[in-house]
Amino acid sequence: MGKTRSAPTLNDVAKAAGVSTATVSRCLNSPEQVIEATRERVMHAVESLGYTPNFAARVMAAKRSFTIGAIIPTMDNAIFARGLQAFQDQLREDGYTLLVSSSAYDPAAEREQIRTLVARGADGLLLIGHERDADIYAYLECHQVPSLIAWSYDPEAQRPSVGFSNTSAMGELARSVIAAGHRRIAMISGVTQGNDRAKSRVEGVRQAMEADGLDSATLTLIETPYEIDMGAEAFGRLMALAPRPTVVMCGNDVLAAGALREAHRLGIQVPEQVSVTGFDDIELAGIVSPALTTVHVPHREMGRKAALELTAMVEGKSEGRSVCINTKLVIRHSLAEPSYCS
Repeated sequence: MGKTRSAPTLNDVAKAAGVSTATVSRCLNSPEQVIEATRERVMHAVESLGYTPNFAARVMAAKRSFTIGAIIPTMDNAIFARGLQAFQDQLREDGYTLLVSSSAYDPAAEREQIRTLVARGADGLLLIGHERDADIYAYLECHQVPSLIAWSYDPEAQRPSVGFSNTSAMGELARSVIAAGHRRIAMISGVTQGNDRAKSRVEGVRQAMEADGLDSATLTLIETPYEIDMGAEAFGRLMALAPRPTVVMCGNDVLAAGALREAHRLGIQVPEQVSVTGFDDIELAGIVSPALTTVHVPHREMGRKAALELTAMVEGKSEGRSVCINTKLVIRHSLAEPSYCS
């Protein structure tokens, strides 16, 4: 049998590059402190030898794992994809690795995942929305693991957040719906139990109705999981009502896409016979026919700013600031005046 080849060491890299081990360490950890010619020589030795830095040693020296955890409600649709990609890109730029878990909107699963990520040494956690038991935050504080909320902004909450007001954003869309002449308003919402974002979007519609003199109790509401098939099924139930709603406001673009699919299957013209709106402005919103009137959420900006704030908290540079991200109304072809206004 041949002799087992040992992994290259820091000393091997230093010898190959003709520098000290301290210089190699600076090249890997603080490259801006090393002149370009030396840095290039060291990195060439790293590549040619196939050297991998000792992560455990780095962790022990810094007393950090350089790992950030994120727990999102679902990986089944694109709602969180853009924001998480930007979050990860910024983390990588700052020398951190991202670990992602999905709770499937199950509070017990999220609780378990939080404990698992803390046990694995995560330096900080990104959580979606504010609504969870207080003892979870107490647990994180006990273990001195900073946490940041995203996809929701509440300046009065104790937890720092980088996100937007779901109430205000959906309220702006509802005001446009009402201004177009709609009075028989229906909403297909995500399940509001344990989901403050879904709950706030429903509240945004109700507040807009009350502000315009409409009775918010007349809002026809169906709560359902965020799936295309569920949006289609809910839309079919709404279209069986008499009288029908003239507009169906959906809690996100995925539900709205399901509503449009079911409208096509039923032979109902959108927006001529019923208007449909979404929320999030994912790519799907501009591809479906008709293109969706929706709320644009700048997911990439939110993800990048969340990463910057959370790493600042981990590194002791910030106690945790809340940052409000501005959303924007996007008017497309799925919203029109109701037929009785024509």
